[in-house]
Amino acid sequence: MMRSVRCALALALASLAGCDLAPAYHPPKFVLPASYQGSGPWQVAHPQDQIPRGPWWEAYGNPTLNELEARIPQNPDLLAEREIYIQSRDLAAEAESGLYPQVAGGYGMSANRQSPYRLWRSPVSKAPLYEPSVQIDAQATWEIDVWDRIGNQAHARKRLAQAEAAYLALVELSLQAELANAYLTLRGLDQTITLYEQTIVYYQKALDITLMRLSDKIGSALDVARARAQVSTTQALLHDIIAQRALALHAIANLIGVPATGFELPPQDRTPLYLPVIPVGLPSSLLERRPDIAAAERNMAAANAEIGVARAAFYPNLSLNGAFGIVDAGFNIVSLPNRMWSIGTAIYQPIFEGGLLRAELQFANSSYRQTRDNYRSVVLTAFQQVEDQLSLNDQLAKEVAADRQALQSTTQAQTLSMQLYTSGATSYLEVIVAQIAAFQASVSDITGTIRLQQASINLVRALGGGWSAGDLPTEKQTLPFNPLRPGRSSGGNVADADPGDWRSARPDP
Repeated sequence: MMRSVRCALALALASLAGCDLAPAYHPPKFVLPASYQGSGPWQVAHPQDQIPRGPWWEAYGNPTLNELEARIPQNPDLLAEREIYIQSRDLAAEAESGLYPQVAGGYGMSANRQSPYRLWRSPVSKAPLYEPSVQIDAQATWEIDVWDRIGNQAHARKRLAQAEAAYLALVELSLQAELANAYLTLRGLDQTITLYEQTIVYYQKALDITLMRLSDKIGSALDVARARAQVSTTQALLHDIIAQRALALHAIANLIGVPATGFELPPQDRTPLYLPVIPVGLPSSLLERRPDIAAAERNMAAANAEIGVARAAFYPNLSLNGAFGIVDAGFNIVSLPNRMWSIGTAIYQPIFEGGLLRAELQFANSSYRQTRDNYRSVVLTAFQQVEDQLSLNDQLAKEVAADRQALQSTTQAQTLSMQLYTSGATSYLEVIVAQIAAFQASVSDITGTIRLQQASINLVRALGGGWSAGDLPTEKQTLPFNPLRPGRSSGGNVADADPGDWRSARPDP
């Protein structure tokens, strides 16, 4: 009778195994517009259009930038973020281990030799003086995950590992965009330095003209002083631009993980990048293209699983345990009469915890709401960034076109004013005004072009840089190894697996 009751109880408990107490998880829904508000040619996109996957910067057609971007994987911040991702995978494996039985073995041996002259020992005693003892045993415990407490812990950890994979992609994208912007800044300064050098040569020629006119008694010393001041002021500003270039160069060295000392990039005074048309796509696709949105969603999914863990703490905890061993006073340890064993169950039911479990449940619920609100914030920020860059690209394109017209007009005015001054038809003050206007127009043309190219880079960054949610590892793929095949991963030894790419460190099937 008792045996039947025990069997029925075991079957009932087995039927409860896997009872998930976590709430049903549904990511928040957003009502999204059919198109972005920003205008411009980059908004025209078709379903087959995509930002280049992987090396998106190659669309800008600059070999030097391509070489620099290929060195981003050596950035120490990115390497540190990879280690954080690796640690998150190990934590996921640690949580997953609770689903398996825990088995341990032991071995013990001792030897004892007694003195034949010890007290109370009979001279005719046949008791052995030498007494060896050997013990071999094994113990096993297994917590039956009736309420899916361990399962939800494992789900939470694996989802957090997915979030870390998304954060890793986000850091990499940010560094890639930062490097592209720093490179554009450097090349913009190269163009500005060339402009300053050409302007100084032009101003020096103007100074020579004023000196010649002064020697011919048809010019004034005031004109000479003004011309000399222009040359000196421009030379001083040139040194400031050269210093800015050095700082930009040092920033690039830091981004690619090399010392600034000795790092150099030869100057280039041409437009650094080809400006491609960026396919924006539909607003609804942005949720699948931004790694920060994916990370926020995975954090929310992990917090949802933690609610199940907190709920399960209110219910009984069932575990099985057993042991088997062999003990012998000699070395005949394989003799079955020397065996020992035990088997049993344990049930732990919280009765009074002083409000601990309730507080933990409330904390888990609040944490989920926090991640939900954070997810909404990340999504809203993502749309703001895309709209910002669309508007900026649109207006900067118009600004660059206007700068080109202004440059053409001011250059013409500078030439005419110098001709009039040489013929004595105008004062040198008019020449200075025309020179300053032409110089400022040239600087604006360079600055506007670089800003437009940087805005294009930032638009790609706001759109996710070619990343998609399909690049995330699945929950199973976050596990660094298969626990049923210790010491192995898909690439061989766990320590030999590539830590930076989850695809090369998948668990064994």
